[in-house]
Amino acid sequence: MIRRAQPNDAHALGRLYNQLVESAFTKVLPERLEELQHDPTHYLLVGEYEGAVIASALLIFCKDAMFGFQPFAVVENIIVDEVKRGAGIGKQLIRAIEQLCMGQDCSKIMLLSSTHRTQAHAFFERAGFKGDSKRGFVKYRRDLMATT
Repeated sequence: MIRRAQPNDAHALGRLYNQLVESAFTKVLPERLEELQHDPTHYLLVGEYEGAVIASALLIFCKDAMFGFQPFAVVENIIVDEVKRGAGIGKQLIRAIEQLCMGQDCSKIMLLSSTHRTQAHAFFERAGFKGDSKRGFVKYRRDLMATT
């Protein structure tokens, strides 16, 4: 089952995010999940299996000026629990994201993935994402002070 995250999902999301990135700064707050639960442009989705949260993705609808009122979407922090990968929950999560994007008439869905996550890249390509049509760039907060 795919649904919006709720405040009581904070611990499970923290566990998933720790599989995604190794960072002492990862901090999932129930108050933030409460906020996101009611935000019309941000959808923090979770995939549940047998009552446990085993997958997540953050979907953001972005206003654009290029195509009238047609937005585009950004997907961040896509993760499926290591022990549940290959069971189809990732496909369900992507399908739910695509349905929400079609409902908003999005012009495109964009996502970034760390260069070392080659299994994830293969999954995204099987889901129809193109890894060779654009090039992504990232500047992290820790790098902001270095350039000013």
